[in-house]
Amino acid sequence: MEKFDVFLCHNSKDKPAVIQVAEQLKQRELEPWLDIWELRPGFSWQDSLEQQINQIGAVAIFVGSSGFGPWQSQEINAFLRQFVNRKCPVIPVLLSDAPTEPQLPLFLQGLMWVDFRSSQPDPMGQLIWGITGLKPGTRPTIQPKPPETSPKLIKTNDLASEKGIDYTKLRDLLAAHKWKEADIETYLMMMQAVGKKDGGWFSTDELLNFPCTDLRKIDQLWVKYSNGKFGFSVQKKIYLGVGGKADGKYYEEAWNKFGDKVGWRRGWILNKEWISYSEGTFDTSAPVAHLPMRASWRKSIEFELGWASGIWVTDAMSSLASRVVNCNI
Repeated sequence: MEKFDVFLCHNSKDKPAVIQVAEQLKQRELEPWLDIWELRPGFSWQDSLEQQINQIGAVAIFVGSSGFGPWQSQEINAFLRQFVNRKCPVIPVLLSDAPTEPQLPLFLQGLMWVDFRSSQPDPMGQLIWGITGLKPGTRPTIQPKPPETSPKLIKTNDLASEKGIDYTKLRDLLAAHKWKEADIETYLMMMQAVGKKDGGWFSTDELLNFPCTDLRKIDQLWVKYSNGKFGFSVQKKIYLGVGGKADGKYYEEAWNKFGDKVGWRRGWILNKEWISYSEGTFDTSAPVAHLPMRASWRKSIEFELGWASGIWVTDAMSSLASRVVNCNI
């Protein structure tokens, strides 16, 4: 079972703000458990939550302008029982839009909280102290790893590229939630980054050596505009979580589990098949990490709008995961 450092308990209306906190924790090499990243479609969310509640190291309870959600109270009660039994840290966290005088439940009022409405003391440092026990100033907080050094960065607004690529169109498509068009644009931009024309596919070496700055920017755009649901970094996390290895090699069991989890394999349990590109789900009903897709398609079995669609390259996810890891994404 994958080990997590902290469970993020929150009202679904506050999810965008909580995702930002989760991404900052990951940059500091902490593993947050966030429902949108970890709950597998088709399985009981109650079982998954119970499993994490029984082994998680800490819980952060977020309070924003929306107050407490209906399920949040159940999660809080379960963690409070664990807190009593094994001294699990229960950390109230006030988001930046929390009321001036938040109405906290009685059992939270006696706990020290983290306040993102104020910059002093540093709320992220305080939160990490609560999770890890490492007090800011006494031992250094783990800092985000610096990006891999690039030979030369060419910027279009804030869209950095090692290869002089303009990501404005991709950003605009993602901002408009035109997911399929954005998926194809991602493929075209990645082809441009490795010096190829569209209509082809990526070799293992090209993925293992893909420009870090460009891969990071593509991923950041997908993660940002999907509220953490899509992106190469999201796919990497799931692939490694089901036993895959980031070494560019093919691991059939992990690959099949990954396909099941992100919706690229469908059918009955004993008769599942890999979908074609045209069968992909290009809206927010798609499973977590379902997109991007087009960049890793290879063997042509049909054509749609001039784009070859077909069978997923079996080593592509391992190669992409390896590059994402090595680029500190």
